[in-house]
Amino acid sequence: MIDIKLIRESPDLVRENIRKKFQDDKLKLVDRVIELDLKWRREKKKVDDLRSERNRISESINKLMKSGNKSKAKDLIVEAKEIPLKIEKVEGKASKLVGEIEEIMMKIPNMMWKGVPLGKSDVDNVEIRKWGKIPKFDFEVKNHVEIGEALDVVDFDKSAKVAGKGFYYLKGDLALLNQALISFARDFMIKKGYTYIEPPLMLNEKEIYASMDKNAIAESVYEIKGAKKGLIGTAEQSILAYHSGDTIMERDLPKKYFSYSMCFRQEIGAHGINEKGLWRTHQFNKVEQFVFCMPEDSEKIYDELLANSEEIVQALELPYRVLELCTGDLADWKYRSADIEVWRPTMKAFGEVVSLSNCTDYQARKLNIRYVSKDGKTRGMVHTLNDTALATSRIMVAIMENFQNKDGSVSVPKVLVPYMVDGKKVIGK
Repeated sequence: MIDIKLIRESPDLVRENIRKKFQDDKLKLVDRVIELDLKWRREKKKVDDLRSERNRISESINKLMKSGNKSKAKDLIVEAKEIPLKIEKVEGKASKLVGEIEEIMMKIPNMMWKGVPLGKSDVDNVEIRKWGKIPKFDFEVKNHVEIGEALDVVDFDKSAKVAGKGFYYLKGDLALLNQALISFARDFMIKKGYTYIEPPLMLNEKEIYASMDKNAIAESVYEIKGAKKGLIGTAEQSILAYHSGDTIMERDLPKKYFSYSMCFRQEIGAHGINEKGLWRTHQFNKVEQFVFCMPEDSEKIYDELLANSEEIVQALELPYRVLELCTGDLADWKYRSADIEVWRPTMKAFGEVVSLSNCTDYQARKLNIRYVSKDGKTRGMVHTLNDTALATSRIMVAIMENFQNKDGSVSVPKVLVPYMVDGKKVIGK
C-alpha cells in the first residue's frame, strides 16, 4: 500500500493517479481515509494527553509523599489508577480506526511512474521495440499441440482424465527440454551475480496475498482449506515474504535473488482454461528474478532486470517485442511494468512470456521490510522489483512453433544443446 503521508499531504496527487487508471469509483476511498485519519489523530492525541496527565500526577504524588502530605497523595493515587483504563478504552478506538484505514489503503493503487502511457486497456499498451526476424516457412505450420502429440512428447488427454484441463504430461525429449531451459536460466542468472533460492511452494494467507491485491488474485490462488495457506502462483510471493519484518542495512542492498519453482494458478474468470495446450495451465515451471533495493536504485534495477530477460530470449533466438503497460492495464500494486511477447507463427501474433514490475515500496510496506541508511540517520521502506527470467511452458510453445521443421521435428535452440542429454540438436520421432 502507499504511504498515508501522501494522502495527508498531497490528496489531489493520489486522486489524479486514480483518475489516470480510470478507477473513479475509488476516489471516495481517499476521502474516507482522510476522514478516518483525522479521527485517529484525535484519539491518538487523547492517549498522548492521558499519558502526560498520568506522568504529571505521578510527579505530584512523589512530591506530596516526600513532603509528608499522604492524604492528598492518596486522592491522586485513586485518580492515577483510573487513567490506564481510560487509555485502554481510547487505544481500542484508535486501533479499530487503524484497521479500517489499512483495509481501505489496500484498495488504493500505487503511484505510477510519470512516463506510464495513458490508456484504458491492454490495447493501449505501447510497443517500445522489437527484436529478431519473424520466421518464414515453406510448409503449413502446426501449433505446439499438434507437434507435441505427433512426436509423442506430451499427453494432454491422459492428464485431463486424472487431473482435469490445464495440466499435462511432458514426456521424453520435451520433458528434457523443460529441464534444459531451467538449467540454462539458472546458470545465466548465477553469472549475473544473483543468489539462487528454492522457495516454499505454500505460504500463509497473509504472505501469499502480500505481493498483490487480494481482490485481483483471490480467484487464482489454490487455498488449502482449514490451513489458512495457499499454493504460490509465482516465486515472487515466496521471495517477497523471505524478508518479511526485516530491517536491511543500506550496505547490504540491493539483494538480488532468483528462484526456480513450480507455480499453481486456478485461472478462474477472465481467461479460464478453455483450450488444450501449454500456453495457459494450472501448473507450470518458472524461473523468477526478484530484487530488494534502495528507493533511488529501483529504476536502474528495473532496466537491469529487463536487460536480463531480453538477453535470455535473444539467446533462445525467439523474435519478440517489448511493451510498456498503460495506466489502465497496470496492476494496482505496480509503479510501472513491461511485458516481453514472443512471436507465435500459428497465431500470427505476439504472446506474453515475461512480465517485469517495479512495485516501489508498495509491497514492502505490507510486510514492513525496511532499510537503514549507511549513517544510520535515515530509515524507510525498501523498493521491490520482480521479473520473469523464463516460464518454461510458454517458452516451449514458442520454441516448438518457431523451430518446427517440415518433417514434424523441432530443432533445439543452440544455447540449449549443451543442456540436452547427449547434446541432442533435434527433437524428432
